[in-house]
Amino acid sequence: MKSVYDNCGVFAIYGSDSCAFEIFQGIDFLQHRGQQYCGIATYDDGVHQVTHHGKVLSSFTDQDLDSLPGRWGIGHVSLKERQPVKWQSSLGEIALAFSGNIMNAASLKSDMMSRGKAFWRGYDVEIITKIILEEQDPVAGIAALASTIKGAYSLVVLTREGVYAARDIYGLRPLILGQGPGKYIVCSESRALINLDLAVVRDVRPGEIVRLDHHGFTTVRQLPSPRRAHCAFEWAYTASIDSVIDGLAVLEARYNLGARLAQRDQEEGGPRADLVAPVPMSGIGHAIGYHMQSRLNYQEVFLYNRYADRSYTQSTQIAREKMAKRKLSVLHYAVRDKRIVLCDDSIVRGTQIFNKVHDLKQAGAKAVHVRVACPPLMYPCDFGISTRTYEELMARRYLYRGDITSMAELRELERWVADQIGADSVKYNSLDDFVAALRLPRTDLCLKCWDGRRPMDD
Repeated sequence: MKSVYDNCGVFAIYGSDSCAFEIFQGIDFLQHRGQQYCGIATYDDGVHQVTHHGKVLSSFTDQDLDSLPGRWGIGHVSLKERQPVKWQSSLGEIALAFSGNIMNAASLKSDMMSRGKAFWRGYDVEIITKIILEEQDPVAGIAALASTIKGAYSLVVLTREGVYAARDIYGLRPLILGQGPGKYIVCSESRALINLDLAVVRDVRPGEIVRLDHHGFTTVRQLPSPRRAHCAFEWAYTASIDSVIDGLAVLEARYNLGARLAQRDQEEGGPRADLVAPVPMSGIGHAIGYHMQSRLNYQEVFLYNRYADRSYTQSTQIAREKMAKRKLSVLHYAVRDKRIVLCDDSIVRGTQIFNKVHDLKQAGAKAVHVRVACPPLMYPCDFGISTRTYEELMARRYLYRGDITSMAELRELERWVADQIGADSVKYNSLDDFVAALRLPRTDLCLKCWDGRRPMDD
């Protein structure tokens, strides 16, 4: 299976004043979606562009921002590659940035090369741009993606007319409109709007193409959407807890997921514990939800290194393990002689939770009971999250084929995982409880990581 590295964020603005600094701030608020690369492109009698390998705050200089004139522009953060990309074409100079993943990239690239197209690196963003530029105008080009690309995308296109923004016909990746005095914005998460004192307007609809210009927001095309299929992992892990995605607050979703775990423990009569604690940062909301439902004392047991990156979104296993080691240190005083319920968002490969359980017991914890908000991950993601192969998924080391279809099977897996990671017990949310906690129709969610069903195959 093709490796999937994309975990990105986009930000775009059309305003009445120079926009580079605001884009800089916007992509900084999206830094959690990708820490390897960042970039900004603005329009002023042509496209001006600066990209960097590194984080936003440590990469962009005052000189960079001064070299980006213009009242409209786009920005990007990424785990995989430098974006935005800039092109000269019959449509004039344009720049493009996107979040997502193209499943049929290899076949599309092969077909284009047979027709004389050339590629620099063969990145997905190159394929997307070439499809757009084959049409007579940006709207027709963006619309052509829906019938050509198999996968997920939220994208922004910088042109002389303004900025075009689009979401795939299933709405797999988030994209949100906002506005302020004399300015119109589109970005991957609402936190970028809220923290810039901008108003959230609405989510871009699946299949919608919106233009941002001096008129504000204009829906220039609405493509038919077979169904909604919002990535459920956004609420469990990817998105920031101060964001609201497709009407559901991320923090509310995590509270609900943690509460479901506590309800199951209450129904099943266990465990005996002194406190509930999170694996920071994404486990915090889940642990608070568990605390509110169970009334078990909430206590931090790890000190989070604010200068570390998200370990799950590192591009190699070695990098993930090094970052995980840097990220958290044990608060020995809080741990010694305590029985701990430890909440995390998910178990992917199992290495990091094994290390955390080991660290807590080395620090004197009497017991560690692991509670996991997501059901067991059974399938790699095709649409943008950093899981790559079946072999890397811990649950697949237990059950090589098939699915977990009953609570009895889930309990058997949980006992095996507990033994593997050295925990006194492990419990996951079932898929039914997971969906119920999100309080969105099951048919509006992409659950491919758990049930193996791609929305476009339904």
